[in-house]
Amino acid sequence: MSDVLATGPSDGPVYLDYNATTPVDPRVAEAMTPYLTTWFGNPSSGHRYAERPRQALTAARVQVADLIGARASELVFTASGSEANLLALRGAVLASGRSRPHVITQATEHPAVLETCRALRRLHGARVTTLPVDGDGLVDAAALEAALTEETVLVSVMAANNETGVLQPIPCLAALAHARGALFHCDAAQAAGKIPLDVRGWGVDLLTVVGHKMYAPKGIAALYVRDGVALEPVVYGGGQERGMRAGTENIALAVALGAAAGLAAHDLATGAPARLSRLRDDLHRRLAAALQDRVHLNGAAGRRLPNTLNISIDGVRGFDLLAAAPAVAASTGSACHSGTHTPSPVLSAMGQGTGRALSAVRLSLGRWSTETGIATAAAALIDAAQMPALTL
Repeated sequence: MSDVLATGPSDGPVYLDYNATTPVDPRVAEAMTPYLTTWFGNPSSGHRYAERPRQALTAARVQVADLIGARASELVFTASGSEANLLALRGAVLASGRSRPHVITQATEHPAVLETCRALRRLHGARVTTLPVDGDGLVDAAALEAALTEETVLVSVMAANNETGVLQPIPCLAALAHARGALFHCDAAQAAGKIPLDVRGWGVDLLTVVGHKMYAPKGIAALYVRDGVALEPVVYGGGQERGMRAGTENIALAVALGAAAGLAAHDLATGAPARLSRLRDDLHRRLAAALQDRVHLNGAAGRRLPNTLNISIDGVRGFDLLAAAPAVAASTGSACHSGTHTPSPVLSAMGQGTGRALSAVRLSLGRWSTETGIATAAAALIDAAQMPALTL
């Protein structure tokens, strides 16, 4: 891979939506390109055109496994984080053989988990318990302990929330699940590459990693499946991916995820999280200094991803604020249906009122965030928040 300096978004608004998707790092694109052209062979074939793709697939699996402290043999490549979550949840429930399996999750999970749980209830008779969170967005370990039964097959709790960045106490929760004989799945889509991950130290049985959250293209993800854990396949057919996901592997995208994992490991080792944390806090300080007590932090202040700032600004809806600040590309937690905005389910689950939830904006930083960009974004948001026309 070339040592060419990677560059991110340079034209247009300041990009503060890294939690939604990251730009593809040019070094990742460079690594994957030969497998779209020269090295086109099917890795399952027996001739020389298959050798290089087969080697590349193995190397990519090692890179991803190294990022999370797993063995390469424990990685299953999938086409998305949603698919990886489906394989984990549905796979564990169907493999359990229970007539009425019990699954536990929590209220601020990603819809990929929440909707899968609803489908398991509807299609397979599963009993689902959804744990509440407190005002900081954290799961109460005592609530999980009380919800566990002998019929609990799986507990699924995300590492980091996609809206607030709040970090759940995964090792503690996983230990409680194991004490009652249940498996533990962790959706680490937002956490991978931003904080150190250690599947052994955390004690998880299943863990999801997503490419487009860590500078790889969309359409590639991976599920860690601890050796010895049985899952019903998500795709049937050939024996690819340990028989859990049949179909010829997308070598180019697997290589991209491996390259992204390697870059993420380098970032973690060289202080990138601390840099992002400083920029995030600088953005927060600038907004709070100008808007004072109108600014409210959403989520646990001391248990957040280093790149994520979710705030509500009194007197202005988040979607109106961003529309009035075209110099900033960011997200709100609200959803728009037929022109009507509804509050973020995450903030609502945290006990925030409708006004504060509708006022929320998520500002998420990444590899190409700069001090200049943060200053520009802060100024634009402050100007927009002070527009008389936007005041509620």
